[in-house]
Amino acid sequence: MKIRPLADKVLVQRLEAETKTRGGIVLPDSAKEKPQRGKIISVGDGKVLEDGTVRKLQVKKGDNVLFTSYAGTDVKIDGKEYLIMSESDIMAVIEK
Repeated sequence: MKIRPLADKVLVQRLEAETKTRGGIVLPDSAKEKPQRGKIISVGDGKVLEDGTVRKLQVKKGDNVLFTSYAGTDVKIDGKEYLIMSESDIMAVIEK
């Protein structure tokens, strides 16, 4: 199934949660936090401004991003979990 978000929305797949701390302690499932990093799978056409023009999004498909803790809405598509969020919920693009 192909999903295309509308307007300034993006479809993000969360990156895997860390299983160890930096000090080497293995975390049980109950102690793991949902990661705030993800990969953009699909983007909308852009935000429609008050004058009717469309402002393109600053992120693109394939970008690794950092987003706020409670960003987006969880959705399940073809058995995989994703987030649909507004571009404004994204705080930064992680460059390699």
